[in-house]
Amino acid sequence: MEDLLIWGLALLLLAAVLLVVEFLVPSGGVVGLTAAATAIAGVVCLFLVNPMWGGIGTLIILIVGPFSLYLGLKFWPHTPVGKRIIGEPSDAEKEARAKVESDERKRLQALMGREGLVLTDLRPVGTVEVDGVRYDALSEMGFLRAGARVKVVGVDVVQLKVRELR
Repeated sequence: MEDLLIWGLALLLLAAVLLVVEFLVPSGGVVGLTAAATAIAGVVCLFLVNPMWGGIGTLIILIVGPFSLYLGLKFWPHTPVGKRIIGEPSDAEKEARAKVESDERKRLQALMGREGLVLTDLRPVGTVEVDGVRYDALSEMGFLRAGARVKVVGVDVVQLKVRELR
């Protein structure tokens, strides 16, 4: 009988370890289901020892299980696997994106003061052509019709700010 008690407690401990592994290793839920089956087997072993031990094992699962799930879901997005699955970019990707945005901003800054042509109505956002290249643009003074001549007066992230020439 004492062997079943040790097996029951060991299976419950193994189920807890498998639950932690489920949050660290992408398995599609296979490790989580194995943890649940292991916990049930542990409770069955405890019930075979004594109904009191079975009740204690059941209470442990009913209290520790949801609490562990809560903690796992709370901290999982901060793990490397969670970040990768959620789609949060790595530091290298963030740096590369920042460099691309900086280069694009510098390229657009070079257009300051240039004149262009409105290709689509700016309501206040639309498309302009400056030096033969199309750009998204934001009209500084509201609506501008297609065909109007504009001057680049600013850069907002990846969009030109333009003012109508009169």
